[in-house]
Amino acid sequence: MKILSAFALTVVLTAPVLASAAAPAEPAGAKNIVIVHGSFVDGSGWRVVHDILMLKGYNVSVVHQPQTTMAANVAATRKIVDQQSGAVVLVGHSSGGSVITIAGDRPSWPKAAP
Repeated sequence: MKILSAFALTVVLTAPVLASAAAPAEPAGAKNIVIVHGSFVDGSGWRVVHDILMLKGYNVSVVHQPQTTMAANVAATRKIVDQQSGAVVLVGHSSGGSVITIAGDRPSWPKAAP
């Protein structure tokens, strides 16, 4: 029931965005978004968000974490981030927040213009 409720909430929250996503727009600032899912799920739950952001002109990647150790999850996230060209916005859901906190602590990455 919780999964269905979360899905229904996602649909309700994204419906206005879908309606306005008809024409792709050029995003300002960082154009790369990397999404890291939480525990007990995989990245497929972020497909709708991925598609909306892609329509808005962003380059979006969803990390599929191995969920074996925190180090392995961080390594999977860093691998995806290292493949991006330019500044990256890291988005973490639930335990993905811990992963992006560690993976994002890299001063050599380019920064987005304010």
